[in-house]
Amino acid sequence: MNVTDFPDDLVRTQAAWNATYNALAAPRSRDTAVLRRRLLILSVRLWWHPYWETVPAVLVARSELRRTARVRGAVRAR
Repeated sequence: MNVTDFPDDLVRTQAAWNATYNALAAPRSRDTAVLRRRLLILSVRLWWHPYWETVPAVLVARSELRRTARVRGAVRAR
């Protein structure tokens, strides 16, 4: 299995995590408690996703997942 063959649900979860993090980091963000709670839930889903049991280099794969989610988000924003 190639390290970039991520399941779609995992990439969507990472993209949601990125969006939530950015919303929380924005100046004068509202509903910070809701955003923090959502970030925590998404973090747990990312951390315990079954995909990680199939990858030998988890740290590399996690970094690549974050990059993949950012790239796909940028492409969709165009």
